[in-house]
Amino acid sequence: MRHIISVMVENKFGVLSRVSGLFSGRGYNIESISVGQTLDPTVSQMTIVTSGDDNIIEQITKQLNKLLDVIKVTDLTEFDHVEREMMLIKVQPKVEHRAETLRVAEIFRGVIVDSSARTYTIQVTGDDKKLEAIIDLLKPLGIKEVVRTGKVAIAREAKS
Repeated sequence: MRHIISVMVENKFGVLSRVSGLFSGRGYNIESISVGQTLDPTVSQMTIVTSGDDNIIEQITKQLNKLLDVIKVTDLTEFDHVEREMMLIKVQPKVEHRAETLRVAEIFRGVIVDSSARTYTIQVTGDDKKLEAIIDLLKPLGIKEVVRTGKVAIAREAKS
């Protein structure tokens, strides 16, 4: 089963290496990892997507908690949460497909972040299904390149 693990860490040199080394050293795969500084510049937030049964995820969580620079580990899969990914798609449509390319981008609330005489670069954010759907629609129009960020996720607040 796929899990999204949120790891709050001290913003220090080598922390990312130690966390990723923990996964590779035990033969666990990281499907995606995103890291960014929080409001506190001494703390970073990692969002790690991995797969495994309950025992594997429990081991990963325990091992992460043992690392010195780790402040808090949360398996967001256990909580109601919001997750998003950002993708840049470079499309090189034929002249007769340029308007259709722009319509597809608009339908998916994509933003044209760059254009040239022959290409559009479209930025889209959303969940996996949304990103895969726009790729499916743009493929026949001429996708040249796709770059994805990996997931970021945050727990929802409990309803009062």
